Amino acid sequence: MADLNPIHAWQRMLAQPNESRGKTVFVAFLTALFCTLLVSGATVLLRPVQTANRAAETQARLEALLAAIPGMSDILAASEEAQLSTVVIDLARGRAAENVTPGTLESALMDTANWTALSPEEDVAGIGNRPDYAQVFLLREGEAIRLMILPIAGAGYNGPIDAMLAVNGDMETIAGIAITAQSETPGLGARIEEPRWQESFAGTRWQDASGEMRFAVAKGPATTDYEVDGITGATRTSNAMSRIIRFWLGPQGYGPLIAAVKRGEF
Repeated sequence: MADLNPIHAWQRMLAQPNESRGKTVFVAFLTALFCTLLVSGATVLLRPVQTANRAAETQARLEALLAAIPGMSDILAASEEAQLSTVVIDLARGRAAENVTPGTLESALMDTANWTALSPEEDVAGIGNRPDYAQVFLLREGEAIRLMILPIAGAGYNGPIDAMLAVNGDMETIAGIAITAQSETPGLGARIEEPRWQESFAGTRWQDASGEMRFAVAKGPATTDYEVDGITGATRTSNAMSRIIRFWLGPQGYGPLIAAVKRGEF
């Protein structure tokens, strides 16, 4: 009768010569299994830490962006009612998402069903697919929205560009911008991270009275209310920033949300 004792089977396996094919396969399998369990365990254990780190980084960027907006520090210091809150937006509807929260947004966006494919004509920012949900930040003073901070992204000259764009409560002028990630050419396109260039966004309008999108990064110094200063020697990065901002402030981006806020529905 066969010996089914697992300890005896293990001993017989170990007793086989090292050049035995069965023993080699068995040891390789155990090694792979151990490594898989180790990596999976580390991922599970570190996920809360990674999430907390991302939240802390986002909060630091928001605080830096708020501090850089003219007059905003005074508003925060003078008003006890000014509060920064966050909400996940259904971009197509321009309203708060019904079943997605900041805590579940990351997992929701892992589902390809929660992304919208863009046609070449729509894909001004060069992102290919747009997430259906985005987490935005609102600075309210009482019931009034004083500031709305919007995450934006798109294709730059050398790679993706990520930023946080702040829009004033009038929903007609930009309050500021903070570039959070970029891989543009050092000394040229990478100058989009320079505070002086980012400061040129304050007060810029993006569309005229008819609703036509007019925002642009100028080829030199800004000459209209719809332009920000250009970056010398970085035409492609400047054009990319124009396209990214035009997309996200337009109908495929936060346009429906901005319209809802202007109608007093948010």
